[in-house]
Amino acid sequence: MLDLFQNFSPITQAFLATLFTWGMTALGAALVFATKTLNQRLLDSMLGFAGGVMIAASYWSLLAPAIEMSEGHAIGDWFPAASGFLLGGIFLWGIDKILPHLHPNTPLGQAEGYQPKERKRSTLLVLAITLHNIPEGLAVGIAFGALANGGTEASLAGALTLALGIGIQNFPEGVAVSMPLRGEGMSRRKSFFYGQFSGMVEPIAAVIGAFAVAFIEPLLPYALSFAAGAMIFVVAEEVIPGSQEKGNKDLASMSLMFGFVLMMILDVALG
Repeated sequence: MLDLFQNFSPITQAFLATLFTWGMTALGAALVFATKTLNQRLLDSMLGFAGGVMIAASYWSLLAPAIEMSEGHAIGDWFPAASGFLLGGIFLWGIDKILPHLHPNTPLGQAEGYQPKERKRSTLLVLAITLHNIPEGLAVGIAFGALANGGTEASLAGALTLALGIGIQNFPEGVAVSMPLRGEGMSRRKSFFYGQFSGMVEPIAAVIGAFAVAFIEPLLPYALSFAAGAMIFVVAEEVIPGSQEKGNKDLASMSLMFGFVLMMILDVALG
């Protein structure tokens, strides 16, 4: 697989990798064809698992490489990672305040961001998951874009591992959109369409991220930590609270730990 990917440019690699992550979102959304509802405990455990994967990926695949690349920085080895991480969180916080969206299992009256006069629950739900997929696509794109600046086979394996981990956690995100829509009476086909549509932004964000860092090398540690900060904001603001709001706190917490460990093993063993 490494040999196959090495035949493509980093930007093409990022695009292909996020086609996989988008496909995993679609696969999760496709569960709507098998059932109208999904056990809440199972959904909460899947969301907790996704949060663990994102936390582990943020450190091993993004923050740790950013710190290594910053060795000898004039201010300190920590500066690019720290500043980029905070900027990533602030960026997502700003979008969260502007973009109209609605978290799963939340009443329409509690939608966040700017609210137009006419609001559709389906549109707001899709926008919520789409918002969360932006940093995931950027993270994959930046990881592959780093290869243009002298990346090794090991760093290619790390980028592929990151894409694999994000793809795994995209599965419950697709479920989290399609199932609530189906439960509200929307047709299976429309519920699936909206569910998979939320992952469409990842290939776009990945190409943007890969293109930026592939040609502007000094941005790389900042970009890696920026993506990490954005992902952690999503986990803290939505994924963890969403996995526990129905009372399955212990199950969601243990699932998060399993997700973290799986991503850690993948990254250390393959990356």
